[in-house]
Order: sequence, then C-alpha cells, then structure tokens
Amino acid sequence: MKLARYRDSQGSVRVGQVVDERLVPLDAAGGLTLFQVLEAADPAAFAAARLQPAAAIPLASVELLAPIDSQEVWAAGVTYKRSRSARMEESATAASCYDRVYVSPRPELFFKANPHRVSGPGQPVRIRADATWNVPEPEFTLVLNTRLEIVGFTIGNDMSSRDIEGDNPLYLPQAKVYNQCCGLGPWVTLAAAMPPRETIGIALAIRRAGATVFSGQTSVAQLARSLEELVGWLGRDNSFPQGAFLLTGTGIVPESSFTLEPGDLVDITIDGIGTLTNPVVQG
Repeated sequence: MKLARYRDSQGSVRVGQVVDERLVPLDAAGGLTLFQVLEAADPAAFAAARLQPAAAIPLASVELLAPIDSQEVWAAGVTYKRSRSARMEESATAASCYDRVYVSPRPELFFKANPHRVSGPGQPVRIRADATWNVPEPEFTLVLNTRLEIVGFTIGNDMSSRDIEGDNPLYLPQAKVYNQCCGLGPWVTLAAAMPPRETIGIALAIRRAGATVFSGQTSVAQLARSLEELVGWLGRDNSFPQGAFLLTGTGIVPESSFTLEPGDLVDITIDGIGTLTNPVVQG
C-alpha cells in the first residue's frame, strides 16, 4: 500500500492511497494525519478500513505534499563504498575519519531536517548561496513510528554542499542542514508492499536544459550496514515522540567535476516506491 499526503480542492491536507494513477482518499470527514496511520498497530489495516473508493480522483489532479507531518529527519553517512571514496575526495585532512567510520561499529548519524526544511514532489530543493560544489544524494529512506519500528519506506534526497564539508568536517551541519535541504516523497510505501530488500534498485538522473547530464545506479544490497543496525543506533539514548525518517546513505555520487546548477531537475527512482522529482534553486 502506498500512502500520500495531498492538498484537496478545498485546500485541506488529506491522506490517500495511491492505486495506479488514482488516489483514493482516507477518512471522508478529513483531519486524519499520515502520522496517525503510521502509528497504528497495523497501518495497512487501519488505512484500508478508512478508504473512500467512491471519492477516488486522478492522481495527476492533486497537489502531492511531502509525506511528513511533524517527524524528525535523520541521515546516515558513509554506508556505501562510493560514499566513503567521495567523502575522502572532499578533504585529504579528514580522509581517515571517513575511512574509519565505514568499518567502525558505530555509524555516522546526523540530524538532517525538520518538516519546514523538507520539499515534497515537484517542490524545489536548494543549493546554498555560499557553496560552489553541490550534489544530490539519492537515499533509501526508512519511515519509523514512535516505537522505532520500520513501518514504511520513501525516497530521500540528502542535498549536500561538498565544498563546505570538505573545507572542515565540523562544518557538516552547514553543508547538510538549511532551507529546502531535503526532498522526501512522492509517498510512503508500507513495509509489507515492498519487494525483497536485496532486489531494490536505486537510480539517479540529473537533467539540465532537457538533457541528462548525470545518471547512476546502485542497490540497497550494496549497503554496508543492515537497516535494523542503523535504527538501533539511532534509538540509543534517543526518543522520537512523533516518529522519524532515516535516510540510509548514498551509493551514487557524481564525479568531482560535477556540481548542480539552478534549474536542474533531479529524478530519484527506487523500486517499490516510485520517482521523486525536484527542481533545483539557489539562494
């Protein structure tokens, strides 16, 4: 089951199930949040009991929103070999830090965004005005309830200013956390509806003036850590009263000569979920 947040014709934010090219609303009275569905003991059954099939509408006719209510967004780093090598390319002085964290029992985890910094499908993601080397990072993203159970999955775009982080790893928050620094969407696929993890592919395409200027592929099978391991570390001495999203790292990083430009379109496709598309703006 795929669950989306959207704005209806009256301007209200609603939750619906995506079925092919149609959207089936939940809760005819409105007011139901995606968090409430995800927090249920059985989210799929909870949602199914509230479907309004007679009110189904074309998916193309609605404004899809980022599938987040008030959850925190966190991210893991250096979980793929390509990510390790890319981070080592950014900074010779910090290269050993990235090399060590790849094999360390403790993963790199960092706060990425709160909801007002998140962009949904079709909404802009941003490159900082004071950065010169910027890339998207396509990431398989875990959707966690307050009990830190993986209840679903979505697509994440961990926008990164590589020159800022490369200048000094202590600048990581500035390289990662700013307005429109994170894309999420286009919806949440509940866990039971996903294909086997080892078969899930991830693809990135960056389009500029109608031409594809970069593309790459990887798979969840290339992750150096298990999803449960990452969640376990995230939950150590930490609580999430509204649930959380956890981006699991990227295995696709453009070559060092590439940087995003305003007007680029970033497409991230993950098997079992769909495609998240965001235009790029700056400043």
